This record gives sequence, C-alpha cells and structure tokens, in this order.
Amino acid sequence: QVQLVESGGGLVQPGGSLRLSCAASGFRLGLTGWFRQAPGKEREGLACISEDGSTYYADSVKERFTISRDNAKNTLYLQMNSLKPEDTAVYYCAKPRTTNMWLGEYDYWGQGTQVTVSS
Repeated sequence: QVQLVESGGGLVQPGGSLRLSCAASGFRLGLTGWFRQAPGKEREGLACISEDGSTYYADSVKERFTISRDNAKNTLYLQMNSLKPEDTAVYYCAKPRTTNMWLGEYDYWGQGTQVTVSS
C-alpha cells in the first residue's frame, strides 16, 4: 500500500520541542518536504530535503526546525525546537510529483498531525 503516515504531534508549551515523523510505504521517499496549515490560513511550505540530502527552510522556521531523512527506515523527520504559539497548525509531509518541491503538484500526502503550542 502506497502511503505516508505521520506521527509525533501533540501539545507543547512555548519554547518546547517536538519531533514529527513521516513513514513512507510503497515507494522510496527521495525528495520530500513538510507543510503546515493553521485554521483560516493558507498552507505553508516549511522545509524540504532533496535526494542528495540538501535542505531548504522557510524563513519562518529557519534556525528552529531541522528536516532529516532516514533512508534505511524510509522515514522523514522534522525536529521542531523553540516552538511558538504561531507554530500551532496541522503538519503534513508530502512527496512532489516533479523535482520541484514547491511547484504545487504532489503525488502523496500524509494524513496530517496536529501540533498545538500553548501554555
């Protein structure tokens, strides 16, 4: 079965950390990335990791979030540190249809995992 399954979301206090996981089955991850969507806001691309391990981060999460991939486990991760209330959103992993992560065309999406940052 071809799918992306996310885990690791939850409730955390401001300044805290969480690590999200995105396990792929039925295909090899390769170029993949993370998005989030908060209520009433547009989906935001956060980070991606290429085939060769190169990474890209949106300014909103740069220096705080780290994307990584374990090829042996076929799993994508997002380590989130120094979390802020404005990071509250549903987080998704996605596999792009092309070699451009931000073109807007995706073959697979995870189901999403809720991250809530609140005291």
